[in-house]
Amino acid sequence: MTTGLRRFFYVVSFLVLAVGAVLFVGSTHTARYFAWTIKSPLTAAFLGASYWAAVALELLAARQRVWARVRVAFAPVLMFTLVTFFVTLIYLDHFHLHGGALVTRVSTWFWLAVYAGVPPVMIVLGVLQLRVSGVDPAGSHLFPAFFRGAVAGQAVVLSGLGVALLLAPVWTAGVWPWTLTPLTGRAIGAWLFAMGLGAAQAAWEADFERARIAFVAFGVAAMLQLVALARYGREMDWSSVSGVVYFAVLLGVLAVSVFGSMYAWPRTALARRLPTCRSPIV
Repeated sequence: MTTGLRRFFYVVSFLVLAVGAVLFVGSTHTARYFAWTIKSPLTAAFLGASYWAAVALELLAARQRVWARVRVAFAPVLMFTLVTFFVTLIYLDHFHLHGGALVTRVSTWFWLAVYAGVPPVMIVLGVLQLRVSGVDPAGSHLFPAFFRGAVAGQAVVLSGLGVALLLAPVWTAGVWPWTLTPLTGRAIGAWLFAMGLGAAQAAWEADFERARIAFVAFGVAAMLQLVALARYGREMDWSSVSGVVYFAVLLGVLAVSVFGSMYAWPRTALARRLPTCRSPIV
């Protein structure tokens, strides 16, 4: 992996850490500290959990030396920033561009600068990365067939929900287990679509070592979403079909992530600790 792309992931991991802190810790204070007001604390916590999961994804991506183990992160991050930028432009009148306290306006303009600047930077870095000579290392820890099917199914569910929220936020909000606005629905949709894309890339790679960082990030996201439900679960309509489906999907994502991480992490950790044999063993 190129030095420029590695440094990029380090930088954006700190950016998403800050945004996640505002949303996940200060879920009830977005009117003052975030780029737009989110009236639902559960929605704010959902978005904050997603940003903190991205911290894990990007820090782990920055520590890789092989591009094949970073592809699972690159496309989802690029797609998420592009989609979120267009969602921002659609609902620009909802953002705190001029009113409110200084910290509110600063956070808003910071948001716009990041989402306007990150996609072109990523495109340039991606082109430079693809121009690097070399071949991918052979897959050494392939998915079993049943697990590849489970990851592919997760990709279909997450990306499908994401597309529905992005294209039809009002209709989809009507069946969502808690109240969403068109803006927050599309913000959640951007995350779900990006996660679905990451799961699709993992299924395509079909190798535990290449998909490891995605499994860790998905696991962090699922666990933090459970914490968000514990904090603000009163917003959920637990008796609805959508509430049951949402919780089942969340547990499914967590199960796939735990399985993938358990099978991927020990093998890579062991490989790093074993010394390289430079002479034949007699």
